Amino acid sequence: MSKFRTTVLAAALGMAALPGTAMAKPPLGEVREIHDGLMAVGIADEIRNRCDGISARMLTAMGYLNTLKNRARALGYSNEEIEDYVTSKAEKKKMRADGEAYLAARGVSAKDTAALCRVGREEIARGSAIGALLREK
Repeated sequence: MSKFRTTVLAAALGMAALPGTAMAKPPLGEVREIHDGLMAVGIADEIRNRCDGISARMLTAMGYLNTLKNRARALGYSNEEIEDYVTSKAEKKKMRADGEAYLAARGVSAKDTAALCRVGREEIARGSAIGALLREK
């Protein structure tokens, strides 16, 4: 192998090892499957807290959260990045706005408990991501 090729190969391998040259990950809040999964958990939690006739499937919810965390890790996010995302006040604010937009698209105000409980029962009946985390008492 020529000295030039050896130098180019060495440089290419060295560049690939640099963290800044790796393909940049999007912020965790922009990873749709993680965002949507956490939003489902948040909406389910709101429903179970406000609706007397609906409770949480706590073991299912804990398992689902663990699955989301493992998926984030598999996508290359560190435990610190995951923790920063789920504890961020700014991210929680965005998530709440997205949850309220989801409900509004269903014709429901997040402040209308009766309508929220109706959505909860509909989600349970549909077996949606939200409904799978809930059960009627």
